[in-house]
Amino acid sequence: MVNIAVDGEHSPYATDRAERDKAVAFSRQWVDAAVAIGSPCIRTNLPAAKDSKPKVERTADSLSRVVEYAAAKKIVVNLENDNPLSEDPFFLVKVIEKVNSPWLHALPDFANTLARYDEKHAYEGIDAMFAHAYCISHVKDGEPDEKGKLVHVDMAKTFGFLKQHGYKGYLSMEFDQPGDPYRGTAALIETTVKYLS
Repeated sequence: MVNIAVDGEHSPYATDRAERDKAVAFSRQWVDAAVAIGSPCIRTNLPAAKDSKPKVERTADSLSRVVEYAAAKKIVVNLENDNPLSEDPFFLVKVIEKVNSPWLHALPDFANTLARYDEKHAYEGIDAMFAHAYCISHVKDGEPDEKGKLVHVDMAKTFGFLKQHGYKGYLSMEFDQPGDPYRGTAALIETTVKYLS
């Protein structure tokens, strides 16, 4: 176990303080779970708020409380570019830099942003995230977009960002497209070894 993917319902940037408090409490309980099972980190999500667009200041305030709790237990908290509405890579980087803690890092997913935004935005976003990545990243070579069309990742470019920033953490294989998942995952492993060699 190297990471726990945590998906909650409460937004850390909601206007309602009670909603933000629930988001903090939810993430903290998964910090405790990570300690119990020996995971060095969690990936907490940032659900979209019903009453607000993503706000760096409120998100950073909420995550600072999560990270302070996690740091005392030596658990790293990661943010992933998962939900295109509330977890845009550039927004995540701003939050990470605002919190400014060695216990809060980025978890770059190779394909999630590419499936929702144009290539320039997606690749620049992944590059920015790898500057803050630490313990885990999700390797994908493609993912269906909102219309079901498969978008393909430029693996050479993405692994180039990884190497450029000196990333030394784990790489998880995620085959998220039609086809045999066993063959697909095996191919991802081969590709990863190729570009890391």
